[in-house]
Amino acid sequence: MEVVRQWVAKADNDLKNAVHTLLMGEDCPLDTVCFHAEQCAEKYLKALLAFQGIDFPKTHDLGELVALLPDKDRFPLSVDDCERLTDYAIVTRYPGDWGTIDRQDAEQAVTLAKQVRDAIRGLLPREVFE
Repeated sequence: MEVVRQWVAKADNDLKNAVHTLLMGEDCPLDTVCFHAEQCAEKYLKALLAFQGIDFPKTHDLGELVALLPDKDRFPLSVDDCERLTDYAIVTRYPGDWGTIDRQDAEQAVTLAKQVRDAIRGLLPREVFE
């Protein structure tokens, strides 16, 4: 249970970073917001997999992680949403030609991260959050 608790704590910290960074206004590094939103979703998925005793690879691919979940634990995160968030973990992490991220993209990434968090928190036991 301690490992699950640690995944949740790290995921929550990533979400706090994303939400707080959005408050910066014009000076907000939107790519960083998106990166931390993806990290939140990824770590919550890994927390759920760890809780269920399902081994998972070292990957940032959310679709790959979601595919490991038993059908009863699927939650509403479309293939497109998984790909979009996964791109934020991989493509935007380093310099390159990955296009422009606008505020709407960053806000949507945070919304998706919150949806993943809320869905998974409903599947984990209460003692993980104490």
